[in-house]
Amino acid sequence: MSATLKLTRQAAGIELVRRPFEILKDGKTVGSVAIHETAELQVPAGRYKLRLRAGRRLSPERSFEATDGEVINFSCHGARIWPIYVASLIKPDLGISLKQK
Repeated sequence: MSATLKLTRQAAGIELVRRPFEILKDGKTVGSVAIHETAELQVPAGRYKLRLRAGRRLSPERSFEATDGEVINFSCHGARIWPIYVASLIKPDLGISLKQK
């Protein structure tokens, strides 16, 4: 058996990073999620690190543990206000928000 990783990209209002986000699990691209969409990935039981990338912009790295049959939910969005978007040019890990629900 495996677990389901569910990643929802919410865009309330304006999102300045509009291209699809690459989904990185343990540093390897395993899929993508576009604006207003949800990506579902099957993962074997275990401990993982999750991160999103759009060009040079990144999310903070988040760890999660998956057990058989479990659904792990995350939500994400790109920078919504100009100061954060501009700051992400210098500090790329400010460009994408990633939170576990």
